[in-house]
Amino acid sequence: MAQVLPVGVVRPSPIELVSVRDAFAGTRGLRNSAHFHRVRTGVYAARPAWDALRPWERYLARVHAYALVNSDAVFAYESAAALLGLPVFGEPALIHVYALARTRSRRFGDVFVHSCVAVPETVTLGAHTMTTPATTTADLMRVLPPPFGLAVGDAAVSRVQGGMLAVADLEAAAAALPNTRGRALRNLLLPMVDARAESPGESVSRAVIVWSGFEPPDLQRVFVTDGITDRTDFWWESAKAVAESDGYGKYVRATAEETLEGVLAEKRREDRLRRHCREFGRWDWAACMAVAPVIGELERLGVPRVAAPRSRLLATMRANPRSLPRTPAVPRTPVVPSAPAAGTPAARR
Repeated sequence: MAQVLPVGVVRPSPIELVSVRDAFAGTRGLRNSAHFHRVRTGVYAARPAWDALRPWERYLARVHAYALVNSDAVFAYESAAALLGLPVFGEPALIHVYALARTRSRRFGDVFVHSCVAVPETVTLGAHTMTTPATTTADLMRVLPPPFGLAVGDAAVSRVQGGMLAVADLEAAAAALPNTRGRALRNLLLPMVDARAESPGESVSRAVIVWSGFEPPDLQRVFVTDGITDRTDFWWESAKAVAESDGYGKYVRATAEETLEGVLAEKRREDRLRRHCREFGRWDWAACMAVAPVIGELERLGVPRVAAPRSRLLATMRANPRSLPRTPAVPRTPVVPSAPAAGTPAARR
């Protein structure tokens, strides 16, 4: 498993990008669509490598391709998040940049140029300039579907996910932003941000739990069995129930034997935890997106309802309007492999 880099270290392009102006052997071969994919005008990638990318990896490659031909770009929103290692859901449709002194925002193809009198606080890391992690997070928390906005906020403050911020940093960044659109949503999410969240899947699951009216869970509750310490994603003391937000990628190892051992180790862990609870449940990313299966599992676990459902807060995550259509809204997370095949985000231990 790859190293978790802290938010604030630029993620490299997941594939090699070749610009026409830097190609030593000319450009005729690059324009052969059977062998190369045009990432954007003047920038290409090997077709097999491009076709193997997952949606959020394609987006990161697109951002790097834009930077290759626009070295003075100031990235924002999902583009800054991709570079900083914050969660990206599916493949965002647009690359977001700021243009100083532009009086009106405008879209050019897949690039959205945001107007501003003064660019928000930025950071330059290597050859890339982008809004700071705090500003990027505060911006996304007001424009993304609410469960995804919460996941970005959690990741920004979670040390396990590579975050380096405090909730106070997010509050200060939010107060400094001049754009008030979505402020009410961001103000709803900020008190929910929790540094204990260990994956976007856990964060989105927590949103589903709370906004479906169920009692908020205790996160990362520790249980000790025969001298072995285990932590749970979710624990409800009132129901004596444990639930796990599963990302099946955590079982995948380099060899079949190691993968089998990972599955068996998780089974032993579950057996230990069952000694401390009355009910044990799991759900995956697809169930979380559908909402109803999670509700059914919570009812089976005996988790009490304590509030009226707020289902409208969950509706837009099923088809993220800011991502390309027919793209699974699975988050890109800082660990590789963090979002495995079959559309399920990896849970981390």
